[in-house]
Amino acid sequence: MPLIAVAILSYGAGLLGGFGLGATLTGVCGVAIALAAALHRHAILCAGGVALASGALIAAGTRVSDARCEREIIREGVHGAIIEEEAAPGAFVHARALECPVALSLAVETGHAASGSTVVVHGELGPAQRGYVVHHARIVVIAGPDWRRRWRARATQAIDRVFPADAPLARALLVADTRDLSPEIRDRYAAAGLAHMLSISGLHVGIIAVALEILFQLLHLARRTATIAAIVAVGVYVALIGAPEAAVRSAAMLAALGASRLLQRPTSPWALLAIGAAAPLAAPRAVLEVGYQLSVIGVAALIGGGSLVRRAVPNHIEGWRRTILAGLIVSTVATLASAPLVAWTFGRIGLVGPITNLAAAPLMTLAQPMLFLGLLLAPIGPLAALVGDAAHPLLAAFDAIALAGASVPGGWLVVAPTVVDALLAAVVSVALIVACVSRFPGRALLVGTSALTCLVWGALAPTGSGFTELHVIDVGQGDAIALRTPHGSWVLVDAGRAWNGGDAGRSVVLPYLARRRGSLVAFILSHPHTDHVGGASTVIAALHPQQYFDAAFAGSADAYRESLVRARQAGSAWQRVHPGDSLVVDGVALHFLAPDSAWTAALTDPNLASTIVQVRVGNVRMLLVGDAERPEEDWLVAHYGNSLGADVLKVGHHGSSTSSSAEFLDAVRPRIALVSVGLGNSYGHPSAAVMGTLASRGAQVLRTDRLGTIVVSTDGRRLLVDANGESWEVPTSSRP
Repeated sequence: MPLIAVAILSYGAGLLGGFGLGATLTGVCGVAIALAAALHRHAILCAGGVALASGALIAAGTRVSDARCEREIIREGVHGAIIEEEAAPGAFVHARALECPVALSLAVETGHAASGSTVVVHGELGPAQRGYVVHHARIVVIAGPDWRRRWRARATQAIDRVFPADAPLARALLVADTRDLSPEIRDRYAAAGLAHMLSISGLHVGIIAVALEILFQLLHLARRTATIAAIVAVGVYVALIGAPEAAVRSAAMLAALGASRLLQRPTSPWALLAIGAAAPLAAPRAVLEVGYQLSVIGVAALIGGGSLVRRAVPNHIEGWRRTILAGLIVSTVATLASAPLVAWTFGRIGLVGPITNLAAAPLMTLAQPMLFLGLLLAPIGPLAALVGDAAHPLLAAFDAIALAGASVPGGWLVVAPTVVDALLAAVVSVALIVACVSRFPGRALLVGTSALTCLVWGALAPTGSGFTELHVIDVGQGDAIALRTPHGSWVLVDAGRAWNGGDAGRSVVLPYLARRRGSLVAFILSHPHTDHVGGASTVIAALHPQQYFDAAFAGSADAYRESLVRARQAGSAWQRVHPGDSLVVDGVALHFLAPDSAWTAALTDPNLASTIVQVRVGNVRMLLVGDAERPEEDWLVAHYGNSLGADVLKVGHHGSSTSSSAEFLDAVRPRIALVSVGLGNSYGHPSAAVMGTLASRGAQVLRTDRLGTIVVSTDGRRLLVDANGESWEVPTSSRP
């Protein structure tokens, strides 16, 4: 490995260790490695140790600078910020402070702003796991989005026009925009070991570059000229899509490779990796980004896999047999090497990854240039539409491979690694790559095997957090609310929707609960609409809850009848809900407030007969109202009045204007309002007016279409929120 590659990769490792494990420990390790290497006159390893210690030192300095800036923000407030999503009253958006790169989350109470705008922020600042939350945020726009944001927005709009049936997938592959990918798609690709293909990377940019070079050669350009033209065209493409960092890294590596070919100077693949991994030299915090980490590990694994192929595959194996065998070996090495980071990020490992990657690669080779061509031809509507139609079968086949891989029994493992587990798995990953490229792999295999033994020996997941947790699972347009007791038991309220060939119970809820372990004590159905009961039969058949609570409002949905059949087969005791009934699990009390049989007798709409559950943990109350609309809300206010008061409200009917009346909200007075809703749903949920009303009453509005799964934890006194990789405590002042 070239000296420069060792230095840059070691420097990145030092930064990562300095930010994560601690600068002192990482720096001491770097100095020890450098001294030991110097004693043995090993110059490259000595340089690596020095770079490791330097990275730790820079990380320490960066953390000191960040801490100084954070103190100023705490003392003087946030003067300005750049927001990452569109903001409106009731929205919860991410932002970055202008003063320094401190992560902010804004619970917007007043003001509107487009994504990428620079705003002045006023509100109540509170600490979070990464950065700060601004409660009751009042924002005023002082500048619109920069050129990168504007160009990226235009590219996104063009993709939506050209590829209407495949827009979310096309945006991910062309402009690295994965926000509109549904939970089903994310889960499917993670289980199939194809999650890395869902966002633009060196693979995608490289395919486009090769296609362009072939095209230019077909136009009778000289090979040298064609190479230069392809590099320039890729640079223009990266600029047109807003220069996302992943694409810039890939373009830089491609340019270096092209330059080496033009100059006829062979370049080590490790040197190319060093160029792609050099971003932390200018921006040390870049090393903390998952995309950066996956990119570096992925390229290193490809280099290691290629080296293993050259040494392990006999020369007499030629042609298509060698191609398939080489592809399988490289894919296996890449899957194993990236497994620790994938497990940490996605919570699962796709065991079928080597096979699915081998099958998906040819389709990606064909689809990526067509997507690029469709984007270029977007101004010419008919031609662009023709390309879009031609690309659809390829994307459908690509998705079918992911579906087939995710459907293989035992084809993936759900895991919940701890920090120690992740570190041990990282040692295994690095040892694997070193063993692949080394002529004497014995030491690397010994280290990797030792770390793997320790990893298998330890438990992969804890069984309880000591807190009561309310998990609003992101199932798209539907509800699945999981209550976890301090001892790790579960009560599930609704199980998400169903669709042709699947349901949220199988694709989302079951893997989610399995990752966190613990038994399902009871299933509670709010009402028999498919977006609430669709996944119930799958969950009941797999987890065998002891009890099934139901309002007994006869529903016509097949999923409702199937859930009752499954409950009988699983031995789950069915019980009709009555006001005044209760269930106590590990000290957590669930009180049923509605529906009343006399109230439901004359009803025809299941929404109005939603099961209402009040959860009590110490001094904290949580109110779950299903799809209750105003008539049922009025009934609740008339019968319970201020006793409806709750710190946490699961907003009725996905935030629809048919729910959340002023009288009801005045009685509940929530500090947190949780909205389970699907991104871009056809119903127009949630209502902007309802979101604004909640925000104006001091509630912190959190939506699954913006934040994904939301977890609210309590010890009976405090309220903690975990959403979209961020954690914070909700101040008591949020409640008016």
